[in-house]
Amino acid sequence: MNQIDLRNRHAIVTGGARGIGYAVAERLLASGAHVALWDMDASKLATSLAALQAAHPGNQVSGQVLDISDDVSVQGEANALAARWGRIDILVNNAGITGGNGLTWELAPAVWRQVIEINLIAPYLTCRAVVPHMLAGGWGRIINIASVAGKEGNPNASHYSASKAGLIGLTKSLGKELAQKNVLVNAITPGAAKTDIFDQMTQQQIDYMLSKMPMGRFLQVQEVAAMVAWLASEDCSFTTGGVFDISGGRATY
Repeated sequence: MNQIDLRNRHAIVTGGARGIGYAVAERLLASGAHVALWDMDASKLATSLAALQAAHPGNQVSGQVLDISDDVSVQGEANALAARWGRIDILVNNAGITGGNGLTWELAPAVWRQVIEINLIAPYLTCRAVVPHMLAGGWGRIINIASVAGKEGNPNASHYSASKAGLIGLTKSLGKELAQKNVLVNAITPGAAKTDIFDQMTQQQIDYMLSKMPMGRFLQVQEVAAMVAWLASEDCSFTTGGVFDISGGRATY
């Protein structure tokens, strides 16, 4: 593992209790950052925190059970972290849901709205809460975990694809707004990684995604974490509003 220096940086990772979020937290901690995990699953968060704290003692990692679609709660927790840390440097918007699979006209409106709420509106809320603290500190890195589905549109996943396309658009807009503020905003578009989110998918959908991967395998979560660590670092200094592909050759743009 190549070393990225994130000492004295303070990071928030949403959906940090499992999968990509957990791998990102591990990598940021290994790079020296202080990390706060925001996750709705209290039980899984407690287990993950115990493991991370054992590996990284010294109050380097903390967690909060949080509904990131609740703007009041998100703002309150962001303010509390800023007060405790003195600054917020890094935000990784990783939390997301698939909403299951189905043809667009057969998906329930409530399911469609829920996916948009968690995958697109919630990242807007976290950015809204955190950006003023980054501006106050004069430095920031925001990394949004989108999806190759946001570029290409997966059949039987229109709600998920639309939400991730929206997240790419949010990344580009916010990146331009902050381009001269030393707060950089970038997105990553992973191909499918075999995480707990697969439990929400049909085997047919999983097989479809694997068939689209020229490398013939699913993404490893540690590969995403490595890309996040670089985007969160000082070495990433002249890229904002960018979309970084990590889909095993699937994406063509």
